[in-house]
Amino acid sequence: MELNSNISAVITGGASGLGAATARALVSHGVKVALFDLNEEKGEAVAKELGGVFCNVNVTSDESVDAGFVKSRAAIGQERILINCAGTGNAVKTASRDRETGEIRHFPLDKFNLIIQINLVGTFRCIAKSAAGMMTLDAIDGERGAIVNTASVAAEDGQIGQASYSASKGGVVGMTLPIARDLSREMIRVNTILPGIFDTPLLAGAPENVRLALGAQVPNPARLGIPDEYASLAIEMCRNGYFNGEDVRLDGAIRMAPR
Repeated sequence: MELNSNISAVITGGASGLGAATARALVSHGVKVALFDLNEEKGEAVAKELGGVFCNVNVTSDESVDAGFVKSRAAIGQERILINCAGTGNAVKTASRDRETGEIRHFPLDKFNLIIQINLVGTFRCIAKSAAGMMTLDAIDGERGAIVNTASVAAEDGQIGQASYSASKGGVVGMTLPIARDLSREMIRVNTILPGIFDTPLLAGAPENVRLALGAQVPNPARLGIPDEYASLAIEMCRNGYFNGEDVRLDGAIRMAPR
């Protein structure tokens, strides 16, 4: 797909981190962008910087996502690109003992379900609704649209306490190929990036020694990933018409230890 001012894109989680970096990369090619996020202050600021539109969207809600697409399409037109970066995580063991009292506890199922709803179901919700919109478009050079999802190396190397996060991201990986096949006749491509340890707002509050220690675990280069590096791969997945149905690790060759 040729990226230019005739193309519109929706980026979920677009107010910061990987999403904001990808939005900036798309705009540098002339693409019009809409940012879906819950952080209104940051989202409005990034949208203003990029000349785009901010939509306050909760990806766990049909009504919220529908309203976001209505607003974005009214402002910049039907998107041909969807980048799914919205997501979160938690760290709770499946079952554990309190170190002081010995009390046995299990993972609260509502907290497990919340991560699945945001990371997995929320991603699918946005894919399904965006793809339906893309199907109304005429194909350009054999393409109607391109979708890029965000999983994690935790989909394959889940650490202690990451059952819900790994399950949600593993689900994103698992649905990539079948969705690409579902949409193949409609000329819509679907790919997924599995980032390693990236320098995102999630790590911004960590002490510098912790950040350095995390970066040192990466074989090469021995540092945290940069959001622009994620954006670069997302851009290539959009531009390269033969890139389809793939799940690609972007992690400096790290394989996560149990903890």
